[in-house]
Amino acid sequence: MDHMNLSADKISSIVALYGMNIIGAAVILLIGRWLVGIGARVAKKVMLHGKIDETLASFAANAIYFLGLAFVVIAALGQLGIQTTSLAAVLGAAGLAVALSLQGSLGNLASGVMIIGTHPFKIGDTVVAIDIFSTELRSDDNKRVIIPNGKITGDIIINHNSKV
Repeated sequence: MDHMNLSADKISSIVALYGMNIIGAAVILLIGRWLVGIGARVAKKVMLHGKIDETLASFAANAIYFLGLAFVVIAALGQLGIQTTSLAAVLGAAGLAVALSLQGSLGNLASGVMIIGTHPFKIGDTVVAIDIFSTELRSDDNKRVIIPNGKITGDIIINHNSKV
């Protein structure tokens, strides 16, 4: 019987010791996620009000949300007593590895942002859609042509439909 009281005492001291940290981490996650969501929505509204293309504004808002969410998760882990310095280093190394493996796609992404931001051409008869990674064209014989955005910003394109 004394052994059961000792276990209950240990359990209650552990709950008292770590319970507040767990509650604090949960509060950081909930409030942080809520604030990051508000921040991303406000940033998107500001960008749309500033006449930035809707595709680019949505992409930027999503990037803000997920980067903010990563920060919130790291803060919650820190509240739990987990050393986040090494975690941040591992995440940075993983991010570098992913960026290097996706450098072609990231180049197309950067080109898509440039195309959407500078508007070298508009959606019309030939240009069907301008997305973040590619641009879709409709050929004269009504075929769908999808071009990576890196090709559009890195190569010479002659627009025969445009008047000078």
